Formats: sequence, structure tokens, C-alpha cells
Amino acid sequence: MQKEQTEFVIYIINEIANKKHKMSSQIYKVLQKTNCINEYLVPMYDVLHTLSSETVVNDVCEFVKNRGENL
Repeated sequence: MQKEQTEFVIYIINEIANKKHKMSSQIYKVLQKTNCINEYLVPMYDVLHTLSSETVVNDVCEFVKNRGENL
């Protein structure tokens, strides 16, 4: 993962944590469990970083939900 991708993933984790009123570590664990980071955020970075934070947060929540988990 490149530095820009790492910073983006951290930013999105923090945005989700703020929206869901949870700790960033809780969000990270769910994203790791569902492979959201390696299968969605990093591979789609080139597109995702051009979208609004709200759009990406909603997409990530939907990705996680489709994997049977909740944020």
C-alpha cells in the first residue's frame, strides 16, 4: 500500500468512526474482518479518493453490510 492509500484508509476509518460514534479501532477491526481495506478501499483508491467522504463512508458501510457485518 502506498503512502497516499494508507492516509486515505486512515481518513475513511476516522470518518466512519465519527459518523457511527465508535472508536477508530473498532471500525478498523470490522474493515479487516470483511477485507474491505484490501478488496475495496486500496484497489479502488484512484476512483474513491475523488468522491465525497460521505459517499465513500456510505459505500464502505454497504460493503460491510453485504459481508454480514455492521459498523
